[in-house]
Amino acid sequence: MTFRQFAFHNVFRNKRIYAAYFLSSVFSVLMFFAYAVFAFHPGLDDVAIGSAVSRGLHVAEGIIFAYSFFFVLFSMSSFLKSRKKELGLLVLHGMTNGQMRRMIFLENLIIGLTSIFTGIGIGLIFTKLMLLLAEQLLGLDGLLNFYIPTEALLLTFGSFLLLFMFISFFTVSVLRGNELITLIKGNKMPKTEPKVSKTLAILSALLLTAGYTIALSARGVQVSFALVPVTLLVIAGTYFFFTQLSMFIINQMKKYRSLIWKNTNLLLFSDLAYRVKDNARTFFLVSIISTVAFSAIGTLVGFKSMLENSIKEENPFPFVYSAMDDFEKRTQQQKLIETTLSEDNISYDKISITALVQTTNTPDDSIKLVKQSEYNKMTEAAGYKPVTISANHAIRVHHKMIGKPITPDINNSDGTIQLKEAGMEINPVKAITASGYPIYSPYYVVSDSFYHSINKSKGKQIVSIYDTTDLSAATQAGEVLSHKLPQSNFGGDYRFFARQFQIEKLNQGYGAILFVGLFIGVIFFVGAGSFLYFRLYNDLEEDKRKFKAISKIGLSEQELSRVLTIQIALLFFVPIIVAIIHGAVALTALQHMFHYSLVTESVLVLGAFFVIQLLYFLFIRASYIKKVKDAVL
Repeated sequence: MTFRQFAFHNVFRNKRIYAAYFLSSVFSVLMFFAYAVFAFHPGLDDVAIGSAVSRGLHVAEGIIFAYSFFFVLFSMSSFLKSRKKELGLLVLHGMTNGQMRRMIFLENLIIGLTSIFTGIGIGLIFTKLMLLLAEQLLGLDGLLNFYIPTEALLLTFGSFLLLFMFISFFTVSVLRGNELITLIKGNKMPKTEPKVSKTLAILSALLLTAGYTIALSARGVQVSFALVPVTLLVIAGTYFFFTQLSMFIINQMKKYRSLIWKNTNLLLFSDLAYRVKDNARTFFLVSIISTVAFSAIGTLVGFKSMLENSIKEENPFPFVYSAMDDFEKRTQQQKLIETTLSEDNISYDKISITALVQTTNTPDDSIKLVKQSEYNKMTEAAGYKPVTISANHAIRVHHKMIGKPITPDINNSDGTIQLKEAGMEINPVKAITASGYPIYSPYYVVSDSFYHSINKSKGKQIVSIYDTTDLSAATQAGEVLSHKLPQSNFGGDYRFFARQFQIEKLNQGYGAILFVGLFIGVIFFVGAGSFLYFRLYNDLEEDKRKFKAISKIGLSEQELSRVLTIQIALLFFVPIIVAIIHGAVALTALQHMFHYSLVTESVLVLGAFFVIQLLYFLFIRASYIKKVKDAVL
């Protein structure tokens, strides 16, 4: 047997240990390759947001590559520590340090190359499916056709080949300086008693409490200023929680004899503090990584929901056109809109509003007056209740905006408003919010009789609303009209807004960000789960020896399963639950910043990750318990 064959057989003899590492590496390669396929796709050159999408995808590749580097380094270090006894035996039989480094280098290179080819192979098989998925998320129907991703292949292969070779050179440093006796004993070396600082345990609770309190009490722009201090407080608090506070709680629980001596709790608590100590840094790392994943994905999903809802709620009609009555192109542009809708066979209801402009004694200088009957026709179509106004009373209407509180009722101190052109006055008696009228400044609704009594105004604003239920056709017509009527901003001669087309633009632009962020978050979460898997299997041999000895004094199969289930559940769910709490606080703070409820989005994101973790736990639990039982029973 040659040395290369020896290294090759070593990989397959340790396939149980390397399985999760290999699959996670394949997943990293696959995600990197998928992003490269999209980033280099020639179809993005024909899209307005194509350059931005491409840049975002390349940034995502960089994040995935950097994360993969630390992930592979951590994984290999864990595996080499679990193989100390095996390596010690090889040294005992005459293997030199140089040969051992060469063997580890070849093993890692074999796994790396296999991961690269497997990841790229799976990517090529599912390239068409991934492109179709990207089309849906980015709203680029029919633009991302299948192609041979030569650049993506070369970039992925070259990048990960360098990564695995670089890692291979440095992983052997984990074993450097270890004596032969240390290698032979491996994980049998006696563990020192975990030391707990009561001061640091209390400090952990104080840091987390302070971080949560600041995050949850901040409002509006205060949230952005609190971001850095809250992040530092929570990170420090989380580290001391796992390294000090958790062990302090365990030690306190051990003092309750009624708890310790109940069922198999003594067996569970006997080495729980040691397990927490050994896994404290892994727990901390998993919690922070998972928090980043939860918060990032929750924020992206929440922002998309907020922006899309704001467009829908602030603009309840598919098409709105407004211009002053003296604008010379107004009639021509209105005709263009109606002709385009007719040519596309879009049936619509037209709502017309003529607002009178009056100079006043208010800080607004001038206001707009809308007739009650026209206002009611507009708001009823938008789903609001009609209003009734008498005499010279008026209702002040504020445009409904997502993220802003409802305007309070007018009090008696507001007084009357003088209409200088008309030589009359109105008395606002109420303030409400509604959407539909295409201005963001407040306007006033007056009775029809009062409106018709005004014989002079500074000007008139003509508003034409086109309401239709054919939203698919409205999207296409909106794109055509938005190019022909480009000056749609406030303050110009006219304003034209095509709601469905704006939503499609949002979905395209924001879909790219969501597409990038979603898969980065998933990679972080998969990596966090893999860290837990590695730590669990590092204790497998020790658990086999321990439970085999205990089974001789009467430990039943059911009791063995219960103890192992609790131990694995603590390993898998404690850091995830901490991350979920961190993520919930972060998303709540974001909700306070924008005055927009993210409860639904938060529950969906955090719940989805918890369900994934639960399924992962059930799979690993069944496999782990079977391996222990096979060695014990």
